[in-house]
Amino acid sequence: MTLSLLALLAAAGFVSGFVDAIAGGGGLITLPALALAGLDPVAAVATNKLGAVFGSGSSTLAFHRAGKIDARTMAAPAFAALVGSAFGALALPYAPRQALVDALPFVLIAVALYFAFAPPLDESLSRARIGPRLYALTFAPAIGFYDGVFGPGAGSFYMIALLALAGCGLISAMAGARIANFGSNLGSLAIYAFGGHIVVAAGLAVGLGAFLGARLGAGSALRAGARLVRPLIVVVSVAMALKLASASGAPLREWLSALFAG
Repeated sequence: MTLSLLALLAAAGFVSGFVDAIAGGGGLITLPALALAGLDPVAAVATNKLGAVFGSGSSTLAFHRAGKIDARTMAAPAFAALVGSAFGALALPYAPRQALVDALPFVLIAVALYFAFAPPLDESLSRARIGPRLYALTFAPAIGFYDGVFGPGAGSFYMIALLALAGCGLISAMAGARIANFGSNLGSLAIYAFGGHIVVAAGLAVGLGAFLGARLGAGSALRAGARLVRPLIVVVSVAMALKLASASGAPLREWLSALFAG
């Protein structure tokens, strides 16, 4: 790979890391970039996981340093997400291929609607419907499995579960989603690495950009809170859904379909 191509991948990683640290869905930025760089679908997904580990690790570190992550509470869900994603990566050849691709725009719109019409998002805790242990045994590994087998929107799903079910405030839910996403990225990365699918130079370029972008995104979220997080999630989710559903999004849909066909 040329230096100019690696620089473009790093730029895509930076944008992805910034968006993913706040809203999730960064993979829909870096996956097409890796495909355009010439990687086959499986190599692109595997390589993207290497970059995503740097991004989610960077935002996790930023939230931890800000005192927003309770390691005693979130360690078990992060480990459960790791295990779930490893099984998801192993299940990739058996996934309902076209159904996942076709459903993705509707899933993104549902995420946008939730954040557009949810009650005010702040740091006040709502009533928890499930405890940390039940979250670690159910939603964390289930979302991790999805992240391993497909991935787009996983960060938003972690956040919604923590907000709506675990009673977390906004920043706490974002922080918890980041460490869970780090776990699920790491678990699926291990499976893809074992299979020899990772293009290391491309993954490190994406990872460098994602590390810096995620640090900036986490810092912005910590400073601005719901004033930034809610509209960004809505805009990003709707934009990605419209792109995938439109005629101009056909190449990306075909590429995602090719991923599962392979």
